[in-house]
Amino acid sequence: MNENFNLEAIDKTFTSYKKGQMFDGVVVIKREDGVIFNIGGKNDAFISRDDFDDFENIKIGDRFKVIITNQKNEEGMIEVSKRLADDKTLATQNAQKLKLGSSFSFVVSGNRDGGLLSRMGEYEVFIPADEIFTGTTRDIRKLIGKQFDATVTEINRDEKRIIASIKLLATQIQERNESLFWNSIFINKIVKGRIKKIMPYGAFVEVDGIDCFLHISNITYTRIENPSEVIKEGEEYSFKVIELDRVNKKVALSLKALQESPKTLAIRNLVVGESYTGQVVKILKFGAIIKLENGASGLLHISNATEDKQKQIYEIVKLDQKVDVVVIDKDEIEERVSFALINA
Repeated sequence: MNENFNLEAIDKTFTSYKKGQMFDGVVVIKREDGVIFNIGGKNDAFISRDDFDDFENIKIGDRFKVIITNQKNEEGMIEVSKRLADDKTLATQNAQKLKLGSSFSFVVSGNRDGGLLSRMGEYEVFIPADEIFTGTTRDIRKLIGKQFDATVTEINRDEKRIIASIKLLATQIQERNESLFWNSIFINKIVKGRIKKIMPYGAFVEVDGIDCFLHISNITYTRIENPSEVIKEGEEYSFKVIELDRVNKKVALSLKALQESPKTLAIRNLVVGESYTGQVVKILKFGAIIKLENGASGLLHISNATEDKQKQIYEIVKLDQKVDVVVIDKDEIEERVSFALINA
């Protein structure tokens, strides 16, 4: 007998097993409901078949790591999990790959000294209080169970400890987004944005993480008293960039610019060669602006109002006068209409 073999010592070790501990072991019996797994000591452990992704391929003699989930089940065996051990091993491997400046995701498991705690396998993750948020202070106890992204600021391989910053990563992402935004933005570009905050005179719109402004006059062609009549906070819309100030980092957007203007629609409904009744709304040196009853307006050039080259336009038509005209040309894109005076 091997003098170093001490059954009493093994039993003592066995009774010290605690939930969450990880051990190597071997499959000794395979049953319909799972496997009996030996991790040392005279009592065996049990792994449910539901714990395996490939239970059919598991066989006696297979060795792998497990984590204790329950110190004793109804059969008096410790319950262990291979899946949890695999997850912990993978998490540890991922932690070992991290370097200073690496970004990673984690779920908050607790708090200490005003900071956040988490684990990546065997590694402890700590986010100091001043590295959690920028600006506003929040109750970090409400963050337990939530997932965040952070960047590594310190790593202690010996102590398996990672210190990271949520704030630094957020700042880096913001700076990267700003650089991409300003390098790609231009007048007349169509962008998608989320309404961030509505005010009586307009709204702030977030486009690719950058705040832009939408004035109330650029929301719709219809007169409105408040932007909330048309847009809603949190909703996403398409906009056209109408003003750009790279020096002061300002962008003006228009929702209206992507809508068909009433003037364009009115011009579309006009038929070249047809006659219409309109009103003289402006006298110019070379002609007059005529506004039709459907809202379309256009130019009556002096040459299309009389054949007498000596006459001035004010001798032919008067301001506010009703006149009959015929459409001789129209351009929906440029929103232009040309008229000729009937009975000129």
